[in-house]
Amino acid sequence: MPSFPQPGTVTICEINRDLITSDNLSDDRAKDTYAKLLGVVFSPVQFEPESLSLSSSVNTGDQQGRVPEKGLTALIGAVKRIFHPNDVHLLPEVNLQGVSWHQHKHILAFISGPNQVTIRDYDDAEGKNPSILHGDFQREVKLVEWRPNSGRTLSVACKGGICIWAASYPGNPASVRSGATTFVGSISKGSGTRWTLVDFLKSESDEHISALSWSPDGRYLATGSYESSAFTIWDVSQGHGTPIRRGLGGISILRWSPTGDYFFAAMFDGTFYLWETGTWTFQPWSSSNGFVTGATWDPDGRMILLAFSKSSTLGSVHFASKPPSLVAHLLPVDLPEIVTLTGSQVFEKIAWDASGERLAVSFKGGDELYQGLIAIYDVRRTPLITASLVGFIRGPGDNPKPIAFSFHDKFKQGPLLSVCWSTGFCCTYPLLFRSHILP
Repeated sequence: MPSFPQPGTVTICEINRDLITSDNLSDDRAKDTYAKLLGVVFSPVQFEPESLSLSSSVNTGDQQGRVPEKGLTALIGAVKRIFHPNDVHLLPEVNLQGVSWHQHKHILAFISGPNQVTIRDYDDAEGKNPSILHGDFQREVKLVEWRPNSGRTLSVACKGGICIWAASYPGNPASVRSGATTFVGSISKGSGTRWTLVDFLKSESDEHISALSWSPDGRYLATGSYESSAFTIWDVSQGHGTPIRRGLGGISILRWSPTGDYFFAAMFDGTFYLWETGTWTFQPWSSSNGFVTGATWDPDGRMILLAFSKSSTLGSVHFASKPPSLVAHLLPVDLPEIVTLTGSQVFEKIAWDASGERLAVSFKGGDELYQGLIAIYDVRRTPLITASLVGFIRGPGDNPKPIAFSFHDKFKQGPLLSVCWSTGFCCTYPLLFRSHILP
């Protein structure tokens, strides 16, 4: 039977398909369970949920996120929206990466306010107080993602561009890109590493960046916006961006494959594109189940799992042969327990562990008893995807709902899931089940 956390309890971890719970949020239960196996406790990090929820809401006039217009102004506005999409009213439905783990360190970054990012380094015994990044360039933050293979470098998507932060050490300050303006980063509190804003990649027409993805080698950064049908590929070391435009809808999601051979771009009009990155040729697709709200690659980069805005079935795009082939098939992936147990008809967010063995899914509405929970699935690829329900994760506080969640890509001891909850806690859940860890 799937593990179900009773109301009033909080989830701590998984051990052999059993999701362990506690009556309250503390480190004691973690020390008694997974810490004995891992030697580390991932203490929850608090933030102010009220300010974060305000940053994600849309209050710009009417229900469509637009200021009421009249006469000629309305006509100009309508024409402008045709050629410059503005799908801000759909943005809350997309699985924005509001939390990110460093690939090789136990360092967690997450959005903790409209204009700020919190960093918690679990390897720094002296830095138990998290660092909070903020600055004049960092406005209306939408996503965060660590840069691969580049030390401690973090990208933050915001209004007008992308902030690039890097760690500075005594005698070894972070270097600013040659030719870039010298920025001054600031930290409001924290006793750990000092962080410096080393670059700001300005978006075209001051667009609000709401989608980004690093290439696996860390050289290129892809960015997009709900305000435009074009995405940009940045050569970050040079500070140079190349725009690529396809279709008419605003960009909802961008995802580079783990091997770098393929690139995925989805739009709010229901279309999505698969590119091979050798020649940057592409194959267009369209969906009858709404637009793509979540996308995550398998560890080998040979299939991508998709969630749609109007469906209780996931889709998996399987490539028929090796790169640079773009021949692929879209197959349904059913998770029937979500519908039968919870009564929900629409998935909200998805995250797939880098080992390919655990899938996290949140869902809209449904039975009151299940609202706000995250479903955890055991996944097999043989080669088609099959999934069995392990159980559900419940967050802390009253009526918690997941704002954002993500897996650690390179945690060797097993899947490590972090969730930012609406109640103001960013919690981390080790999912432990492998025989070389557990007796």
